[in-house]
Amino acid sequence: MLAPVWLAALAGVLVIALAFWLVSAASTTTIFVMRHAEKLTSNPADPDPALAPAGEARALELAQFFGRAPKGQGIDAIVVSEFRRTQDTVRPLANRTGVPVIRVPAEDVRGTAKRALAENRGGRVLIVGHSDTVPGIVEELSGIDVGPMSEAEYGIVYLVTIPRFSRAAVTRLDLP
Repeated sequence: MLAPVWLAALAGVLVIALAFWLVSAASTTTIFVMRHAEKLTSNPADPDPALAPAGEARALELAQFFGRAPKGQGIDAIVVSEFRRTQDTVRPLANRTGVPVIRVPAEDVRGTAKRALAENRGGRVLIVGHSDTVPGIVEELSGIDVGPMSEAEYGIVYLVTIPRFSRAAVTRLDLP
């Protein structure tokens, strides 16, 4: 006699669970991929140079740009390489937002992309790499070849949007 009530309750729970899964699964992951800011070039033999004054200014602009997002809509994670110039590029942003900085090996392009996506599904991530790793990271995330990046290019940000059930898209943003 109570079977129809239990079946209806079970069906209701299943509908709610399915709706919750669909909402969480339909979320889009947004990943910004960029090269570190301008580095010092006074000592070409230095494998880990600091930022140049122009790079320090760009790092502050980056903090202003990403730091203006309303609470809950800003960057959820910051991923950088082990090199000082990537870490210095995001330091003002990390200090302003309190978002921890995750260090990954620069040469592990595939691992960087996989980790950023796996640990931040549905979130917003900033990855700061190098002229020789940014195109590879974008391709690993999206399957789209954006071509090589020259050693003289700064201020290019690739916006990679990855919907759960659709193809990724890449937009190139040229910052001043």
